[in-house]
Formats: sequence, C-alpha cells, structure tokens
Amino acid sequence: MKKAKVFRPTAFAFPYLAVTLVFVIVPLILVLVYAFRGADGSFTLQNFRQVFTEPETLRQLGKTVGIAALSTAICLVIAYAVAFVLASQPFNKMAILALLFVIPMWINFMLRIFALQSLLSVIGVGKGFAAVIIGMVYDFFPYMLLPIYTVLVNMDKSYVEASRDLGANPVQTFFKVTLPLSLPGVISGISMMFMPIFSSYAITKTMGNMNTTVIGAAIASLFENVNYGDYGYGSALSFVLLLIVLLVMFIGSLLTRRTAKAPKGGKA
Repeated sequence: MKKAKVFRPTAFAFPYLAVTLVFVIVPLILVLVYAFRGADGSFTLQNFRQVFTEPETLRQLGKTVGIAALSTAICLVIAYAVAFVLASQPFNKMAILALLFVIPMWINFMLRIFALQSLLSVIGVGKGFAAVIIGMVYDFFPYMLLPIYTVLVNMDKSYVEASRDLGANPVQTFFKVTLPLSLPGVISGISMMFMPIFSSYAITKTMGNMNTTVIGAAIASLFENVNYGDYGYGSALSFVLLLIVLLVMFIGSLLTRRTAKAPKGGKA
C-alpha cells in the first residue's frame, strides 16, 4: 500500500523564506561586500576606519542619539499615561485605540508629515529641533502606546488589589506593582521607537534644518549623490548602524526575559 502523504504546516514558511532570502539576505550581503570594497575594487578596511574617525559622522551620530532619546522619553511619558487611562476605564478600549491611533496610520506617512508641518507653521513653530521632536513623537506614538497598553490591559489585577489590601496607597501600588509588571511593554515600546529614528530621515528632512540631520540622512546622501556618493563608506556606515540596532534589540530581549522571569511576589 502506498503511504499517505503527510502535509506539514512548515510548508507555509517556504514562501516567506524565499522572500526573506531575496529581499533581505541578498541585499545585506551586497552591503557587506561594498563595505569592504575600496574605490579601486580591492579589499579594504578604510571604510570602517572612516566611520569611527570622521568627526562629522560622529557628530551626526551623537545628534541622532540625542534626538532619539528625547523623542522616546517624551513619547514614553505620554503613551504610558494614555495606556494607563485606557486600560483602567470600562469603555470600548479597542474602538478608541482604532479611532485615535490606528486609523490615522492608514494615511500616507508623508501626507501626515506635511500636514503636521503646515499645522506647526500656522501656530508659529518653524522648521528646527522642536518641530523634529514633535514629528518624531507624532509618528512613533502608536508604536510606544500599543505594547504598553497590551501589557496593562492583560495584567493580573489581583496584584493591584492585594497591594491595596496590604495598605499601599495608589502611588506605592503604581511604583511597586503596576510599573514593574508593565516593564516588558515599556522595553518593547522603547525598542520599537528608539532605533527606527536613526534611519527616519524623512521627518528631519521635511521638518528640520541642517542642525537636525540624523545619521540616516547621511547614509542616504552617500547613495543618492551621483557626483559625491560613496557606496563603500555608505555601506560601512549602514552595517555599523545595523550592528547597533541588533545590539539594542538583543539587550531589550534580555531585559524583557529577565523581567518576565522576575518573582511576582513580595511586599507591596
């Protein structure tokens, strides 16, 4: 008798693997090849040396870290407050989330940025640092809100009740119970917002000036400029930025797992 063919669900992964290979792995290999390639086509490490010794690159990298850190901090404070209110109220939370934060994301990214720029110019905020920070917070707010909200709404409320029964006031309950239990969402939100800002040069290009250029804009100019472009240096800078992103994601993953394994008992 012929053996019946057994269908394996893993077969659904093959199209995804093919797309990943063609559109992710192969381009990364090309970037790595160009990163170690000199102007004459020979193997060189000069591109990486230039990344760590070029004063302008280091200045732009520091400026990008500052913009990303400030934008993330502001967004974290606002998003946590909004998520806390939404998670603690009895109304239809998913409808509010969709109406206020998800549906606007369906609008084209650049249209939203141009609309925000027009609004800021009307109220007297011109192009510059403040406009860039507002643009970053506006664009990445849902990425910070949704992970925090998901953790808060699924949190076991018995811990909060136990804390209150033991005599803790609302402030103590928040800092000793709610905040520690919501840290996985906070870490996830920071990771989802902090690192994309490095390459989100469209906002700084539209709403900023020469003093608010992020490192992503420098990489783009190295590939877009026909006369002064440098594929080798741009590839090396892109590869270093990729390593930084992977390192931050790895640290975030470790912190999330450590927070998830932390003991949930203890004094309130």
